[in-house]
Amino acid sequence: MSTPGLPLAGTPVAEDFDGWSPELRAEFAAHEFNGHVGGRLLGESDRARVWEIRLAPGERLPAHRHVLDYVWTAVTAGRSRQHTDDGTTCEVSYEAGETRHFAFGPGGFLLHALENTGDGPLVFVTVEFKGSANEPLPLALP
Repeated sequence: MSTPGLPLAGTPVAEDFDGWSPELRAEFAAHEFNGHVGGRLLGESDRARVWEIRLAPGERLPAHRHVLDYVWTAVTAGRSRQHTDDGTTCEVSYEAGETRHFAFGPGGFLLHALENTGDGPLVFVTVEFKGSANEPLPLALP
């Protein structure tokens, strides 16, 4: 289960896997160690990975696991639905420029999926920091 107490964005609208389809549950099982935390890897160095997430209305970023400290910034305003591996579903609203920081101790992680529930494109830039408490996940295609 994800690291408890993370300051996740949004308001929980369901718990205990309420409303999760068999396909969504299967996705989480299949992508349990998916290190693709964005839709496109923009750049990588020995210190960081920089990702872009660009979702059209109704489009989803499949389940993926964060293990590195990271920061995301919403490039556009919008709304999303997030599912996390503990069975929680959250509805989230973003303002352009909104930024959040996450840090994980040894063995900590966040496993979640993201769906654009707004009327326009939802765009984020996410930067993962390789000097974190955990080793980066490999980026083999899931």
